[in-house]
Amino acid sequence: MEYVTLSNGLQMPIVGFGVFRVPDKKECEESVYQAIKAGYRLIDTASAYTNEDAVGNAVRRAISEGICTREDLFITSKLWVQDMVNEETAKAGIELSLKTSGLEYLDLYLLHQSFGDYFAAWRSMEEAYDQGLLKAIGVSNFYPNILTNFCETVRIKPMVNQVELHPYYTQEGALETMKYYDVIPEAWAPLGGGRYNPFDDEMLKGIAAKYNKTVVQVLLRWNIQRGVVVIPKSTHVERIKENIDVFDFNLNEDEMKQIASLDKGYTGSRAKHFDPEFVRNCLSQKYH
Repeated sequence: MEYVTLSNGLQMPIVGFGVFRVPDKKECEESVYQAIKAGYRLIDTASAYTNEDAVGNAVRRAISEGICTREDLFITSKLWVQDMVNEETAKAGIELSLKTSGLEYLDLYLLHQSFGDYFAAWRSMEEAYDQGLLKAIGVSNFYPNILTNFCETVRIKPMVNQVELHPYYTQEGALETMKYYDVIPEAWAPLGGGRYNPFDDEMLKGIAAKYNKTVVQVLLRWNIQRGVVVIPKSTHVERIKENIDVFDFNLNEDEMKQIASLDKGYTGSRAKHFDPEFVRNCLSQKYH
């Protein structure tokens, strides 16, 4: 495993396991357990995924079987916008994530969206960080202008920004802003979120064949070499193992550029954060 170092010195695995859209508790628990067995140490969930409890169960199962210790793991969750009303609601949301997961602390906790009173929510996260309940704090879906204003305003700068990052939406400008503020980029939907068909792309297939790898492994490696943490998701054991087998080859500069040429800009994004209807829809969603 390779690691990135957060601004507070914490080591974070560069490849993790995501559980977005795995609402079935048994399937989620089994998938996370198999991921930990396969060598993953970063697990990414959220209150909005409604499976924090399943992740916690898998963690305890793996620890009880001696596969890992709690200290080996890097568990991430996120505060949903319904809890970003004020500092008290945010504090209650953080406490609920801890209670639901059954974990004494979370290694990373993120503001899920830049909606609602996210400054008040952040102050509660800073307090929980000071108390050791959250080992690191960060944000998700903060675009460069939002992230800049945020970093210039808050007491503790976010350590991670989880955004959509893949060859069809490369977000080079966003990466530059994160680097400026020493914020680690983390990619959700690192394979494109199912909106594209990279498996039929002759260029990607050619690069994969050269290294005796799959197209998926090439796409993940591309982001890793940009210093981006990736959190692919799968409920199939063989694919779970495939997605972490990305440390025995390196793409050359030309291949990195070829893959980046697939970029479609904002039109390549899956979640339309600049669309007022999308924002209203997020604000209306309740998960507990």
